[in-house]
Amino acid sequence: MAKTAKPKLPESVDVLIAGGGYVGLSCAVAIKDAAPHLSVMVVDPVPEQAVKNDERASAIAADASRMLDALGLWKGLVKNAQPINEMIVTDSKVSDVTRPVFLTFANEQEVDQPFAHMVENRELVKALRKKGDRDGVIRITENGVANFETSVAQSVVTLSSGVTISTKLLVACDGVRSRLRDMAGIQTVHWPYDQKGIVCTVEHERPHEGRAEEHFLPAGPFAILPLKGNRSSLVWTESSHDADRLLKQDELIFETELEQRFGYKLGDIKLASKVQAFPLGLRLAREFVRSRFVLAGDAAHGIHPIAGQGLNLGFKDAAALAETIIEADRLGQDFGTVDVLERYQMWRRFDTVQMGVVTDVLNRLFSNDNGFLRAARSFGLGVVDRMPEMKKYFINQAAGEDTSAPKLLRGEAI
Repeated sequence: MAKTAKPKLPESVDVLIAGGGYVGLSCAVAIKDAAPHLSVMVVDPVPEQAVKNDERASAIAADASRMLDALGLWKGLVKNAQPINEMIVTDSKVSDVTRPVFLTFANEQEVDQPFAHMVENRELVKALRKKGDRDGVIRITENGVANFETSVAQSVVTLSSGVTISTKLLVACDGVRSRLRDMAGIQTVHWPYDQKGIVCTVEHERPHEGRAEEHFLPAGPFAILPLKGNRSSLVWTESSHDADRLLKQDELIFETELEQRFGYKLGDIKLASKVQAFPLGLRLAREFVRSRFVLAGDAAHGIHPIAGQGLNLGFKDAAALAETIIEADRLGQDFGTVDVLERYQMWRRFDTVQMGVVTDVLNRLFSNDNGFLRAARSFGLGVVDRMPEMKKYFINQAAGEDTSAPKLLRGEAI
């Protein structure tokens, strides 16, 4: 039986996106949704099986869910999404018998909707891939970007297969250790935290009622994030040394350490996924744009997960970049020039630097066992808990309520 020939790759595309995670895919879908005449390629060397095996889940803020709704995706995703209806914050040691609640966030928004939903990463990527395929996004899965060269008129991208493709704009969405960012010569501000984020899913005996919990422990925050059913996603921060030690232990010892931090309020717990660990640090690109080249998502900014805003920052990048490209195209402008791309940089750079600084300060303030700092921060959390207007401000920030946000994040078409 003769093999079906693979379709020939185009010699040029309008936009080429390196990286097929949620940022790259949502940017591609947003561009094609608003401007079907533009050709968009996503170079996505991540195999289907790797997506299926991804056990991580993310908190999608209200503004990000509006973006997904505007792109026609939220109705399908929300069926399996878990609303976060309440969040509590504690500050204690692992050995403490009780963990007093210092701060509680309930759904106090003026709009009657949860300020976030938990969605499993594989479901999000799968939905974005399907939407992109329907809309005509060209997705390359066999190889990645090996090299590129830029000129005044274009970027010429060389795939690992040796094929070259020219593009008006190359978008680097290849993660916090972005090779393309380094190849472009863009410097970063970076410092490691000597911490790792342990990620896994657990099953528990009793329902969580949509409540998220963040326990500030001396090694770092231990976040319990509700999933559909009697399941929760954990983001557990430990020192790099202790995280490596925990991952080398057998499952029984690991679960014993886990129970000490999780507690017994939801009954018996057991692991429901593989355990993964990721090094944590702060990395901010000094520039987001060059001629014919732009950074988005973790390639532009890697922050601590203490505030759960990494995914939502990435969605903001995708929405802002898509809007910048579409509006320039409608005006007959060349969207690959620095003059046009500077609009995107101005839109996103301050926000990401601000969030990077906030998460850095929070991590340094809470990830320690200093008695004076513990007393001061516990007092501060208690004060915030008694100030409804301040709590409302923090909830709106977590939900992404911002009148200057890109159109997609306000639920509007570009």
